[in-house]
Amino acid sequence: MIKFEHVGLRYGIGSEVLSDIDFTLEPGSFHFLTGLSGAGKTSLMSLMYLGRKPTRGLVTMFGQNINQLKRQQLSSLRQRIGVVFQEFRLLSHLSAFDNVALPLRIEGRAENEIQNNVNELLEWVGLGDHKNRLPMTMSGGQQQRISIARAVIARPKLLLADEPTGNLDNEIGFRLMTLFEQLNRMGTTIVIATHNQAIMENFGHPRLILNNGKLEIERPKNWIQKKIEGVF
Repeated sequence: MIKFEHVGLRYGIGSEVLSDIDFTLEPGSFHFLTGLSGAGKTSLMSLMYLGRKPTRGLVTMFGQNINQLKRQQLSSLRQRIGVVFQEFRLLSHLSAFDNVALPLRIEGRAENEIQNNVNELLEWVGLGDHKNRLPMTMSGGQQQRISIARAVIARPKLLLADEPTGNLDNEIGFRLMTLFEQLNRMGTTIVIATHNQAIMENFGHPRLILNNGKLEIERPKNWIQKKIEGVF
């Protein structure tokens, strides 16, 4: 699904913010991305959602070398990726319903299918009664849930979420993590950037840990046994 080989990234002529990043994410895997503020998490996420290309090294997505792809080819790959941004990036002139429905309409899905799927998902995230509201009239936590619903509505092959529970209370946060778990069981590869230790400990997936632009992978002690038992 994703392979980074000796990847480095710098902005302008400054020093590298990511240096010699090497990892492989298999299809259907689930990882947390964590590290101190300024460690490079947002930069790494931007490479994974094809927001930018690396300064050096090789990034392979869906079996393709992204350095060799043209803009139209990159756009086609992005349609297979769902992204939850920290700043939400909702369209202010569209209702909550229409923001969530947007990926399905881009795909050309039938309107009755869109109505059913979007209404069901809005109920799941606790916003069924707010579907006609504009984002600017909603709280930060509500906007975050709309952003998450929009990212998962089309069941992407890859889901990248940057602090998706940051503005949510524990109950809603854990409910949305359950949604991510269900999506993962259906085959979606998931990477969630988070500082939330409680969520990482309760859901026990391997961690991609960034420290000063360097990456290491840490697996919970019981991760292998749970994988064998089919928990993940």
